[in-house]
Amino acid sequence: MNKRIISTVCMAALVLMTNAQSGTNSPYSQYGLGILSDQSLGFNRGMNGVGLGVRKGNIVNTLNPASYSAVDSLTMMFDVGLSGQITNFKEGNVKVNANNSNFEYAVGSFRLLPSVGVSFGILPYSNIGYNYYSEQRLELTQQTITDTHTGEGGLHQAFIGAGWRILKPLSVGFNIAYMWGTYNRSVSSSSTSSINSLTKSYYGTVNSYNLEFGLQWQQQLSRKDELTIGATVGIGHKLGCDANCEILDINSQTAATDTTLFTIKNGLEIPMTYGLGLAWNHSNRWLVAADFCLQQWGSVKYPYFDGNIKDYVLRDDMLKDRYKVNVGADFVPQPMSRRFLNRVHYRFGAGYTTPYYKINGADGPKEISVSAGLGIPLQNAYNNRSLLNVSAQWVRTSAKDLITENTFRINIGLTFNERWFMKWRID
Repeated sequence: MNKRIISTVCMAALVLMTNAQSGTNSPYSQYGLGILSDQSLGFNRGMNGVGLGVRKGNIVNTLNPASYSAVDSLTMMFDVGLSGQITNFKEGNVKVNANNSNFEYAVGSFRLLPSVGVSFGILPYSNIGYNYYSEQRLELTQQTITDTHTGEGGLHQAFIGAGWRILKPLSVGFNIAYMWGTYNRSVSSSSTSSINSLTKSYYGTVNSYNLEFGLQWQQQLSRKDELTIGATVGIGHKLGCDANCEILDINSQTAATDTTLFTIKNGLEIPMTYGLGLAWNHSNRWLVAADFCLQQWGSVKYPYFDGNIKDYVLRDDMLKDRYKVNVGADFVPQPMSRRFLNRVHYRFGAGYTTPYYKINGADGPKEISVSAGLGIPLQNAYNNRSLLNVSAQWVRTSAKDLITENTFRINIGLTFNERWFMKWRID
């Protein structure tokens, strides 16, 4: 595959990612920083996102920057991905379907020095997108109050990272990212008898950074078996974003508007995060992995408009620690076989995630998920290491007395693995 074609495709992907808004219709994206994005790439997603202990030379694994040191010295890799999903929302006897599609990520990786690999690209961090209304009828006054909820936005990351193999079994690495994005949320209230309408708007702009460190220890257990232990730490910090709450009280007859603006300086932050993973490789045919992640959102304060004191304040009881467990496997019958089907990767996985936000003082919805996928080799005249990664994932988001979401998602990722740095010899 021509280098110029690959470069053009990947540059176009970067431009699309820079301007794209991540797709979601979930009303749960109105809480916290929105729906937190899956940071995995095409090959991970068939295994439900595992990767902290995965260490291979023919893939880009952004989940643990220590893995970059394993990249093949002869290749330049690019990985681009998109997704489409159908979500069913259920509340009581009411069911609604919604569709979304999104260009998700574009990353690259190459060997910089004999023991140092580098990766770069753009990844999503969070998604916000919803539009719904709710009604309540007051028995004493017989009036109906209608609340219209809308929101859009999200955070993105442009990162560069490096991994260094400092000892034969030990590698360390880091990712540093520029994080940017906006959020706009609003609640508009009106009634059948009142001549006034009230709109509360919450908005802000983020321009900050994200920093993560990783480690991997690779241990040979036998001639055919290898175990890798991976660990990551993400640094929590303030995002430098002023959190704004603007209240508009509009008289529908006179059009008179009473505006009140509250601002919390540097009001948003991200938490400390910790990850631990294991991956077992058998004869380069079986890869079985498990990850555990903790995000300490419970230590993060979050803006809240307090109607009792008519003020916009930071509260420490809005968010809670988030736990995530994933397991997955990748099987390829015969990696060096001439038969196409023997070189296809067959993947599957499952996971469980707790919520990181509270709704009216109670825990938000938990998630359970399962996935399956294929890694399909793409072959040209001299290279069969590029892969088309296709996976399907089902995610159920639910909690007692809240909306239940069932999402069926298709992920498509294309990994270009080209031997840019090979030296050709002519006899």
